[in-house]
Amino acid sequence: MMNKVISAEEAVKKVKDGDTVMVGGFLAGGYPENLVRALVDANSAGNLTIISNDTGTAELSIYELVKSGRVKRIFASYIGANPETGRLLMTKEADVQLFPQGTLAEKIRAGGAGLGGVLTPVGVGTVVEEGKQKLEIDGRDFLLELPLKADVALIRAHKADEAGNLVINGSSRNFNLIMATAAEYVIAQTDEYVKAGDIDPNHVNVPGIFVDAIVKVGENA
Repeated sequence: MMNKVISAEEAVKKVKDGDTVMVGGFLAGGYPENLVRALVDANSAGNLTIISNDTGTAELSIYELVKSGRVKRIFASYIGANPETGRLLMTKEADVQLFPQGTLAEKIRAGGAGLGGVLTPVGVGTVVEEGKQKLEIDGRDFLLELPLKADVALIRAHKADEAGNLVINGSSRNFNLIMATAAEYVIAQTDEYVKAGDIDPNHVNVPGIFVDAIVKVGENA
């Protein structure tokens, strides 16, 4: 069995100039702080595209990543807690694209499932529909939202085993589950690390086939 455990510093070396990086979590919930911190500290890859539900708060390292000037594009749902992202949106120093939260999730899910996109009525008749294809189905208008994929995904788990199977509890599942399927290289930060077979298969949220690297943190890691 291949050893998937590496350090956060080694893991983020997978992020190269121009890469698209997905970051799991909802603010601090299910957010891989150690991985993003390592990416910030590496101060290497630039010209990045970040896909995340939000861009955190001033207390989280994703705030520093956005402020570093290394991010050229952001796809998000909520940026109200990060004034730097709001500034970039207004000044157009970076391309900040906002989506309804469910739409963003479905775009990522479509990317992981290999779909050509999703049709949604959300945003029809508003600024959300600008630049998007609109289709009428059974007398109702829908917007075509294209899929999102990434080069690297940084996600958070509560428990991982040697094979990379992950357990993600409660609301921390948020974007972490779908992002694990939509990236070429998936790095999971985990609080607890156990041997293969120690996790009940019925409790596995993300099968190990999707996980390329595991970074252990916490007392039980």
